Order: sequence, then C-alpha cells, then structure tokens
Amino acid sequence: MAASDLSVILPRVLVVSRRCVRKNKFVDFVGEYHLDLIVAYGAVPVIVPRVAGVHMLLDSFEPIHGVLLCEGEDIDPSLYETDTSGLSQEELEEIRRLHTSDTAIDKEKDTIEFRLAKLCLERNIPYLGICRGSQVLNVACGGTLYQDIEREIRKKSPGGEKVVHIDYDNYDGHRHRVKVVENTPLHNWFRDSLDEEDMEIMVNSYHHQGVKVLAQRFVPMAFAPDGLIEGFYDPDAYNPEEGKFIMGLQFHPERMRHPDSDEFDYPGCPAAYQQFVKAVVAYQKKLNSSKLSAPKKTLKLDNEMEKKRKILVRSFSLAKNLYTTGRDAQPEKEPELEVGAEFLESNTALSVQQENRLKQMGATVRNGSSYIEKLKLNEARERTAKNVMGKMTIDQLSDLLSFYHMMGQICSDVLERKLNDIVK
Repeated sequence: MAASDLSVILPRVLVVSRRCVRKNKFVDFVGEYHLDLIVAYGAVPVIVPRVAGVHMLLDSFEPIHGVLLCEGEDIDPSLYETDTSGLSQEELEEIRRLHTSDTAIDKEKDTIEFRLAKLCLERNIPYLGICRGSQVLNVACGGTLYQDIEREIRKKSPGGEKVVHIDYDNYDGHRHRVKVVENTPLHNWFRDSLDEEDMEIMVNSYHHQGVKVLAQRFVPMAFAPDGLIEGFYDPDAYNPEEGKFIMGLQFHPERMRHPDSDEFDYPGCPAAYQQFVKAVVAYQKKLNSSKLSAPKKTLKLDNEMEKKRKILVRSFSLAKNLYTTGRDAQPEKEPELEVGAEFLESNTALSVQQENRLKQMGATVRNGSSYIEKLKLNEARERTAKNVMGKMTIDQLSDLLSFYHMMGQICSDVLERKLNDIVK
C-alpha cells in the first residue's frame, strides 16, 4: 500500500505544540516520545501550532479522531475557582520566581486546548492528557488545581510525607513513588510490575501544580505519598475497543526509560498510548460507519425554483449554439438570452479562468464587454488588497484571517439552514 493511501486511512490525533524562544525567535515543539508512540501504534499525529488565531481555525483540522494534550505552562487561574487564602503575597511572588518558565501564562495555548478538550467531551472523541493535559481535562470538567503543590499540601498536612514533584536538574531521571488504585486501567497496565501489598511504581514527573479538587465525573487511578492525585479517568467513557477513552495522567510514562537505553522502566509504561490509539482507531471506524449509513440529503427544488432553473439552462444552451454556429440571434430568441446574461451579470465575479470557460460556453455572446470591464476591476482590487496587506503586521494578518474564517463559517451555517428550509 502506498504512503499516500495510509495518510487517508490512518486516524488523526491532534497534538498542540508548546512555544518557546530560541535564538531570539519563537519556536513551537512537541516532545518526540509522544509523537513516536502515536505513530508506533498506528495513528498520525497532527500538530496544532500555538499561533495567534488558531483557536478560530480548529475546524480546518477535521476529521479529528483523537486529542493528546501534553506539557506547557501553568493554566490561567481565572479559568477555574482558586483559593489562595492559604498563601501570602510574598509566597505567590516566590512561586513565580522559582517557576518562572511555568508561571508565564500562555492564554492562546489555553484557549486552543480548552476548546479541543470540550470538543472531545461533547463528541466523545478519545482524549489523553499528560501532565498539563490532565490539568486541562480536570479544569474543563469543573475541577480545580493547587497553585503550588509543595506549599499548599505542606500547609494542609504539615506532618505528611514530602514528595519532590519537580527536579529542574534531573528532567528525565527524576522519580517518585505512586500508589496505584486497584481495578483501574492503570492497575491493569502495570499488573505484572506491582506488588500485591504496596501496589507502588516509581514515576517521572515535572510539575509544581496539580489536581486539588477532582471533577465529579472522574475516578482516581493513582496517588503520590503526599496525597496528590497522579492519574484519573472517566469509567463511563473508557472502553478502547468501542472508541471510548477519557483520561489524565499527571506523571510521564513516555519518559520512564533506562538512561543508557530506550527500554521502559516497566512493560506497562507505553500502555496508555497503546490503548489510547486503539480507542482512536475504533472511534474512526465508528465515525466512518455512521457517515456511510446516514441517509444522503438531496436538494429538492420547489416548482418555482425548478421553472427558473429550466429557463436558465435553456438560455445558456441557446447562447452556446449561437456561439458555436457563429450566427446572430433571431429577435424572438433575444428575451431568452437575456435571462442568462442577467443571471451572470448579477451572480458571477469573474477570474481569467472563468472568462475563458464562459467563452467556450457561449455565455458571453451578449454583454461581453461589461464582463471584461468587471474582470479588469477585480484584478485592480486584488492588486490594491495585496499592497495594503503587505504593509500589515503578522498579528494583524492573523486577526484578519481569523475574522474572515469566522465570517465564512457563519455564512456556511446560514446557507445550510436556508437549504434545509428549501428541502423541507
């Protein structure tokens, strides 16, 4: 099978990039392990760039068979209910200094990812959230987050066990214990590596925030020794064979590998990605099946519209015959020709290609000179528009593109409603 065939057949998983500065320029990236695992299990990762205005263009990425959200800065606290009464202003400032790269809120990334998360929840599209992606999922469903785990959990439980959730000097190598909850997907994946008594594994993590109040629809799958929820899922939306998968993992199973090889710490580490892609494949099949079985709507014209259509067809046919034979129209035929001419004059914005095509059809036998003038006017307007846009900034062009895309979507929706009214 050709590669081009696979690109059509394989399901698509959207992954939102993270933006950083490199050599004084913005660079968007996604961790290689995420992409490698998605491809390895039979799906195509489609990267959604974190670019201003992209949240208005998400329809362009359809069809969406799955969404993987991972990594990034802290979520804007205004998106969920925060209670920082236990933290002083000095402590909040200290948190910002210690976690400078994470506390720089990226509202554009927030907007893109929350729209995707809500789309998955509305359509039951498979969703896997890793680290920040798990926090997005929880907040999207009404949950809340700790502003800083170390300070808030330590104040809540002064005598509790201290857990290091982030180590800036040991990104891949850092590990801490988590206790896996029985009879959960996580338990099934790591079953062969778990001791029946302690049910613990060592996980990699890199975060200073985490789930404070878990959204009601979710069930925990793992806890850190300090009580932080390290994984959760929706049991009513989990059945990979049926295309159901809604899950968040605070830790990073994709990075839990031996330092001197690419071998995973535990055989169950890649299972989240494997089961996620299985759900994505099943969701694609279900989506395609529903499209094939759905009755096709055909546009039916009422008697008046059908009569007008026949008159136009007759007018164009007559014009073509006259053009082909090179004869002038008979006086009694002229009213029929005028119908087609008036239709073209009021409904057609001509390009060079359209002008040539209409010449072949004979539709420009009458009023041809007026069409040529319109063509020249359109070309002049296009040159003017290009000159104006050439002086605009990237942000201005992005906003303009977003605006016209939005207007185009509105026009499509209104047109669809009008056509449905005609069919009814």
